[in-house]
This record gives sequence, C-alpha cells and structure tokens, in this order.
Amino acid sequence: MPIVIERFTVDLGLKDKVIVVTGGASGIGEAITRASLAEGAFVVVLTRMTPRAEAVATEMKSSGAKFRLIEVELADPAHCRAAVESIVSVEGGIYALVNNAGTNDGIGLANGDPEKFMESLRYNLLHSYALAQAALPALRISKGNILNIASKVAMTGQGGTSAYAAAKGALLALTREWAAELLSDGIRVNSVVPAEVMTPQYENWVKTLGDGQAKVREIESRIPLGHRMTTPAEIAAMAVFLMSNKQSGHTTGQNILVDGGYVHLDRALA
Repeated sequence: MPIVIERFTVDLGLKDKVIVVTGGASGIGEAITRASLAEGAFVVVLTRMTPRAEAVATEMKSSGAKFRLIEVELADPAHCRAAVESIVSVEGGIYALVNNAGTNDGIGLANGDPEKFMESLRYNLLHSYALAQAALPALRISKGNILNIASKVAMTGQGGTSAYAAAKGALLALTREWAAELLSDGIRVNSVVPAEVMTPQYENWVKTLGDGQAKVREIESRIPLGHRMTTPAEIAAMAVFLMSNKQSGHTTGQNILVDGGYVHLDRALA
C-alpha cells in the first residue's frame, strides 16, 4: 500500500488576537510586529513617532493590515495607562503584551552618575512594569500572556553599560516573578534573550567604529552556530511561538536564548 504523508502545519492560534508591541516599528520590535501580522493578529504598536515609525504606519495602512500605532512616551506611566485604556476601549481587549522597547545608552559605572542611571532605568524598564500593571485586567479576561525582550548583556556583562544591563537583568527577574504571581490567573510570562542581532541600533553603533565591518566579522567569528548574527526574524519567530497559548500553553517563567549558542557554548567551538 502506498504511504500517505499528511502535511503538518502549525496553527499558532493568533488570528484576530490583540498583541501590543512596544517599540514595534523598528528592529526586533518591527520583526515581531510583522510576524504577528503574518499570523493574523491585530497588532498595536506603542512608540515614539520617528520617520521609521511613520513609514511603517503608512505601509500598514496602505496594505490594509490589522494594525494601529499609538504615539506614547513610554517613560511616563500615565501615558502607558492611557494607551492601554484606549486599546481596551477600541480593540476590545489585550491578548499579549510584548515589552520590547529599550536602548543601550552606554550609562556605565565610571562614566555615569546616579541621576543618569535612574533616568536610564525609567526609559528602559519602568514602562514594562507600568504597561503590565495597566494591562493586567484585560490579560486576566483573555488568559493572555506577557513576553519580555531582554538581552544577553544581563547574563554576560559587556562593560560600560550598567543601566541597560540592570534594566534587562530586571526583565529576566520580572519574567520569573510575574510568572509566579500570575499563575492563578492563567497568565503566562516568558522572555526572549537575543545576543548579537543586526538592528538599526546595532548598525548605528557599527558606524561609530573606525573599521565597523572588521568588528562585525570579529563578533560573528565568536558566534558558534554558523558564525553569523541572529536575524530579527529569528527572534520574532520565537516570540510568536511563545505568545501562542495553543502551541506554547504550558511554557511560563522561561528565559529563552536565541543566539546561535553565543552565551552558553564554549568559545573553543567558535
């Protein structure tokens, strides 16, 4: 008898789900936005208005995508609460909150001061707490989830970036803390931890170097799997999987590294 092979498809169950992505118009955030839209979700991006954000919003409007952009000053908890209230009022609820926005602003120990340190935490961390707290009633109704985008800097250190490392380290801790606190609500909380990803922020850093491409090649040589950087799309693919209650419904409190083995594999392998 002939062997019948059935086509296997993965349905993430994100169609028409409302997914909120901070900083979702650039870099990893934009990749998560696009991956979520490809799964049929309704994506609301919270961001400052930049030329890139305007371009993405225009593209989405012309394509008819289920997309909305809200201009928000994320460092202001009142703005965060107002944005969540608007989303719940207009879109009817929230299924997933993606805390992605953040900038490696280079506030270190030797070159910074306590005021700059606290200001950096306000811009890189406070909005994650403020949005999660504001979205909690809606997430309880949807039995949704929170996804934090952290950074390998929180695990490995980098030097010269105390504030950013502290913010991303806090996100790793909050992933476990919120997962524990929200168990009884059925709300899952996970994080994705990127390492070396070529984003617009990364490109801007490369441009400040004397021979940026040589530095990129040096970094790639230290990445065990494939000697290449992770793509934003690869981070986004993990993000939409973790947001899927249908396919990842028993995963919570996890910090998932998508980094080609950069953090945990022996450097001798590279």
